[in-house]
Amino acid sequence: MRWKGIKFSRMEKSVSEALQYRRAVRLFDPEQPIDPEEVRQCLQLATLAPNSSNLQLWEFHHVCAPSLKAKIAEYSFGQNAAKTADQFVVVVVRKDLWPQRAKWNIDSIKALQLDAPPHLSDLRLREVIRYYDRLIPFLYFDIWGILGWIKWLFFAIVGLFRPVYREVTACDMRIVAHKSAALAAQSFMLLMAARGYDTCPMEGIDTRRIRKLLRLPRSAEINMVIACGIRTDKGIYGPRLRVPFSEVYRPW
Repeated sequence: MRWKGIKFSRMEKSVSEALQYRRAVRLFDPEQPIDPEEVRQCLQLATLAPNSSNLQLWEFHHVCAPSLKAKIAEYSFGQNAAKTADQFVVVVVRKDLWPQRAKWNIDSIKALQLDAPPHLSDLRLREVIRYYDRLIPFLYFDIWGILGWIKWLFFAIVGLFRPVYREVTACDMRIVAHKSAALAAQSFMLLMAARGYDTCPMEGIDTRRIRKLLRLPRSAEINMVIACGIRTDKGIYGPRLRVPFSEVYRPW
């Protein structure tokens, strides 16, 4: 099975095995570099992660240059995972790109109409186009956050009488974009684990300096920085600890 030239058969671990293997590794082996091309392939596959409205409001900055790696380690406060990483992936949220991504979806759907599968009627495709042409701008367009609160008040009133979508403020849409980016980041880390590579997601970072280092616009937001490499024997600081499953599982 292939997707855009990537051979899925290269993965060595099953999903369950990758989940068990993946840990936040704090020390990477400097004598074992990893293949940048395989990291790129894992990132390409990670873009298949579920995301809100298929807007794909993310970017993945794959950092291999020694000078940039040194700066990112510095801006990550010199934590061991950053100092010893062979490469970095900076996961960036681009909520500001929603107009372009909505248009891309519309154009793609219109192209699909030319050779649509039988279960996708013209009516259904037109409904999806209206979704991107009307609903997405309604949700994402805002002016200094003011419109978001007006929309919130409107839906709060309507919600007194029937179920409604309530996450409509600028902050809400920002959270939506970050959730989508985090799903892609987790997919990437599991793909890396499946190939026997290690990662460490880092939030203890100076996002402003890293954004400037990568020449990102002010509207871009860094979701996390993922250190990549191959673990040493001391790379994992202790056993994996999780609260009892009975405390987080609620059957109904």
